[in-house]
Amino acid sequence: MASRDDAGDHDHHGHVGHVGHVGHAGHAGHAGHGQKATWRVAASATLHCLTGCAIGEVLGMVIGTALGWPNVPTIILAVALAFFFGYALTLVGLRRAGVDWRKALKLALAADTLSILVMEIVDNAVMIAVPGAMDAGLTSGLFWGALAFALLVAFLVTTPINKWIIGRGRGHAVVHAYHH
Repeated sequence: MASRDDAGDHDHHGHVGHVGHVGHAGHAGHAGHGQKATWRVAASATLHCLTGCAIGEVLGMVIGTALGWPNVPTIILAVALAFFFGYALTLVGLRRAGVDWRKALKLALAADTLSILVMEIVDNAVMIAVPGAMDAGLTSGLFWGALAFALLVAFLVTTPINKWIIGRGRGHAVVHAYHH
């Protein structure tokens, strides 16, 4: 039986957890009210966001650095790819849950935009703030260490924001009804 702190808590609808559930298509009503905003749920939502952001951020930084681009175009590419991959991971999960493309896109935009935006602002600010990080080559420990540090700081800053958003029925809470 799931505890009240579990991300799968649904006892306010007369059932607990996901035991016996095939999916959540019939539970779309969950999206309209606040989910229990625990640190565990917020960290999980932030890690989900961080995964997509990190894929895009790393790919963008690697491409920009490998091509010898200046900082601004490299950051623009990294941010664009972070949003792309962040949304893509959410879309994959929603499509697997049987949500049509149009609705899945709307849900992904609603669920992830603020989290990705905060994460991107923070991690790029850290990358710029670390002396030489943006100019370091791909074989440099400085580049990879600064990027890892930037993503860690972004996670730490974004998690409490996600907790606040989830507690108000927004962000990850919007797609929670479709997770299994």
